[in-house]
Amino acid sequence: MFNALIQKIIAFFKKLFGSQSDREFKRSLPQVDEINQLAAEYKSLSDGELQAKTAAFRADLAARNAERRAQLDEVEAQLRGDLDPDERERLNDRFDEIDKAIRDGEDAFLEEILPQAFAMIIDTCRRLLGRSWHRADEPIEWDMIPYDVQVFGGISLHQGKIAEMATGEGKTLVASMPLFLNAIPGRGAHLITHNEYLARRDGMWMGPIFNFLGLSVGIIQDVHQTGADAYLLQAPEGVPEAFDWATTGHKEAYGADIVYATCSQVGFDYLRDNMETRLEELLQREFNYAIVDEADSILIDEARTPLIISGAVPDSTNQYKEMKPLVEKLMKAQTNLVNKVVAEAEKSAKEDDDYDYDTGIALLRATRGAPTNRRLAKLLQEEGVKRLIASVEADFMRDKNMQEIDEGLYFIVDEKSNTIDLTEKGRDLLSPNEQALFVLPDISVLVDEIRSDEALSEEDKARKEEETHRDYAEKNQAVHNIHQLMKAYTLFEKDVQYLVSDDGRVIIVDESTGRPQPGRRFADGLHQALEAKEGVKLQHETQTVATITIQNLFRMYGKLAGMTGTAETEAGELWEIYKLDVSVIPTNRPIRRFDQQDQIYRTKREKYNAIIEEIDRLHKLNLPVLVGTISVEVSELLSRMLTRRGIKHQLLNARHHDKEAQIVAAAGQAGAVTIATNMAGRGTDIKLGPEVVRIDREVIESDRTLDDKLPAGKSMRQHLDENPSGLQVLGTERHESRRIDRQLRGRAGRQGDPGASRFYLSLEDDLMRLFGSERIAAVMDKLGAEEGEVIEAGMVTKSIERAQKKVEARNFEMRKHVLDYDDVMNQQRQVIYNRRRDLLERDSAQEQVEDLIEEVLDGVVASYVDPDGLPEEWDWEGLQSEFSGTFFLGFALSAEERGEIGASALRQHLSDTVHDAYKRRLEIVGEEVFREVEKAIALHTIDTCWQEHLHEIDELKDGVGFAGIGGKNPLIEYKKGAFDMFEGLIGRIAQETLRNLFQLRIDTGAPDLGPARQPSSTTAVHRDATNMGFRGVEQAAPPAGMPAGGPQQLRGSGGGSDEGQAARQPMVRDQPKVGRNDPCPCGSGKKYKRCHGVNA
Repeated sequence: MFNALIQKIIAFFKKLFGSQSDREFKRSLPQVDEINQLAAEYKSLSDGELQAKTAAFRADLAARNAERRAQLDEVEAQLRGDLDPDERERLNDRFDEIDKAIRDGEDAFLEEILPQAFAMIIDTCRRLLGRSWHRADEPIEWDMIPYDVQVFGGISLHQGKIAEMATGEGKTLVASMPLFLNAIPGRGAHLITHNEYLARRDGMWMGPIFNFLGLSVGIIQDVHQTGADAYLLQAPEGVPEAFDWATTGHKEAYGADIVYATCSQVGFDYLRDNMETRLEELLQREFNYAIVDEADSILIDEARTPLIISGAVPDSTNQYKEMKPLVEKLMKAQTNLVNKVVAEAEKSAKEDDDYDYDTGIALLRATRGAPTNRRLAKLLQEEGVKRLIASVEADFMRDKNMQEIDEGLYFIVDEKSNTIDLTEKGRDLLSPNEQALFVLPDISVLVDEIRSDEALSEEDKARKEEETHRDYAEKNQAVHNIHQLMKAYTLFEKDVQYLVSDDGRVIIVDESTGRPQPGRRFADGLHQALEAKEGVKLQHETQTVATITIQNLFRMYGKLAGMTGTAETEAGELWEIYKLDVSVIPTNRPIRRFDQQDQIYRTKREKYNAIIEEIDRLHKLNLPVLVGTISVEVSELLSRMLTRRGIKHQLLNARHHDKEAQIVAAAGQAGAVTIATNMAGRGTDIKLGPEVVRIDREVIESDRTLDDKLPAGKSMRQHLDENPSGLQVLGTERHESRRIDRQLRGRAGRQGDPGASRFYLSLEDDLMRLFGSERIAAVMDKLGAEEGEVIEAGMVTKSIERAQKKVEARNFEMRKHVLDYDDVMNQQRQVIYNRRRDLLERDSAQEQVEDLIEEVLDGVVASYVDPDGLPEEWDWEGLQSEFSGTFFLGFALSAEERGEIGASALRQHLSDTVHDAYKRRLEIVGEEVFREVEKAIALHTIDTCWQEHLHEIDELKDGVGFAGIGGKNPLIEYKKGAFDMFEGLIGRIAQETLRNLFQLRIDTGAPDLGPARQPSSTTAVHRDATNMGFRGVEQAAPPAGMPAGGPQQLRGSGGGSDEGQAARQPMVRDQPKVGRNDPCPCGSGKKYKRCHGVNA
């Protein structure tokens, strides 16, 4: 009673003073009025004069920044040369200072011209009225001019906020104003959408506005999904008569003033750019300004989603097909166990007319083993059962004795955290004779035992250590394959998370839109597990070569904004991750959608029957009905039920996505029935036919709300309840996020149109089953509810919303947790990518290589030479081994010289030896060719070491969880481990760069080195880039008989592609061939195959 009073008081004050969004809108009205006034003035300009204002803006900005631009170009030119570290640091600081001043000037200029730029868009929309063009193969006639609240939305987007706008309020048009404004400096402006269709549709829809004003527009596509790589609308010469799109590549499309793209394509292209070896092959420009459409979905739901580029694994080691029978045996055993437990519980309840504590233990075990078991789900609806299970679980958790519950199971499923764990009983079933096959040992302990075993020779230690690593790898692969197959069988449902195409491919279904995602694969072997489960061909195994999460991709933009229909529920998270405020944009007309109370049934069967009855009733009233489902399975079940009723309808899910445009276009017509999976995330509006709007047009265009009286005396809410009008939205169950439910409701009530929405629930629904159905079931029992009877009450609806808030809070904590871990990797990625980009932009890698030489020499000398000790006490054998292993050079020092030389003199001798060899290679090969090869080697080494580091960091993340068992904070342990690994990575990059450079063989008589062939795919890059051969140790003095003359060619002798093998020239050996069992020429005393011939 008290809460209801508080709500009424809040509603009264909102009506009196307006909401916060209303007040913000009122504060912006002077600027909105100025924009409208300018737009009216521009009507007197010719088309050419209006377009010329764009060029005038750019000329004005260029003139203001001309002096700073000249200074920046001068500093940039200096940075391309060879500089000492202090001078480079000083110039970098100067570059940043000038660049910031330029950007600050651009920001101030954009604020200054904002009213004019927005007015130009408004006037262009007026001039284009009645003109036609194609929007993603759909002919449209332009009929929109921005109104005041849309202008306010555009201002919010320019300010870098999330603009929450109701469905149908024209978000796509709103974005055109800030996109045009922020494209004027020429740095590019991006509109990021959720899928390829929306990028193409919105780009082709809005593109003519920008083109009319003299700008170019690009659309990035995935060729696997759309058949086109990209589209480009070139900047026109004069006022365009037609808007003709041309197909093009990603590089050309990214070069446009305004770019429409999906988040995944932008991310993948960013990763590909950071694998390129030529500056001219880079696809993207800087990340300047972006507006994210459906921002809640992309920036929140997909924040922790990794974008991964994979390369082929040379030798596949997966055992999915071999393990599949074992996992199916495991699944069958668990199902039989749970069915037996449930049957015994039912029998016990019948005999005793109640469930005792022992039965509660058995049912708790069943819920942990198969929470979605249908027989169990039915039993859980009986009064007191859930309460009993919760009580038992609390007792066992308090006593920290849950293992006693789990001992009877083969595996445990934690549905809330989406994890699955194999028990000892499960391992015993999989491998009854040797359960240790599925237990991973602590490899560090085993290796330490081997290394400390004095009874073993060095060779035996190396052999046993290698065997231990191989055994661990085999067990790890088996455990991983088993785990992924179990996830595939228990947590991934066909036609929900994925579908199987007609040609036998497993295709991911987008969680937000229900659209299939061909060409995308689940990571970490899960996709292959699903292929094995479905009995289709397993595609090639892959490994990660580059990755970034969505949240870190968008945090790179200089200015970020977003728009969506619902963002207030995630406002805190948007601020914490991206520092984005949420601005609620008022609707142009009041929302007149009647949101009815949820209807709750005991079983799904009762719920679906009630939905069909309601569809039939509304269909007879000749009203359009939209039925929203969250799975393909439910949509097709309802479709079959409607077909039996003889009700004509359309089905829109992952299997029928190609008809989306036609289905949505007809969904608002009289009598239309549309069943859509994940309609909330599709980003498409349903426009109503005039005959289904059964309220006077005068009322629609007025400011009347649902609570206002109509001329007949009733409130509009009461009228719509008694006389349904407009689109009728029926939800088949509640989503775990309130935002998704609001998006589905928002399909009705567009632009002040009447409509209604209602959700139908059952106690068997996932959300109800996980949160709170026990209390509702008890209420139904007390009321004596018979089969088919329904609960409909505001109290119940609020209870469901509280359950949703719990899920949202849990999801937020999970995302926040992942963000903490991801920040560590992101910082390391930025260091490596910045280092790589710096190298790519330089004319040569000479300066970096020379720095690496000195850095590595310092490390080598420090490891084996004690400046305060006697030379006889230095580790000469270790020094020679390390030096020759890095530079493939010997150093000519006699025993007498070694006894007399000082530490600094030795350091200088080693430096002279390396630089002489380096200079000799440069002279033999030629400056131009050598610098090109040197740069390619440096880039290749960064790439390969980074890929190895990605694999190692994943293993660290997987293993660090065990730190929590020992009372340590896993995140702190992860940060420590990642820091140590990154320090090792930097050192490894330096050493491997020099090894790869100095181990290259010099061939003579080879043809000149032509331009490097750019591989066509990621896989080819890494397959061919291993073409670096190994050679023996080069002597300090120049080899005798080295031919003099023009440039020679550096070549590798490794594997790589077969291309060009026949054209190779005979190798000229500069010293005798070393057998694999001969002593290594480096003088280490080891066999060649155990030392520098290990990779030969």
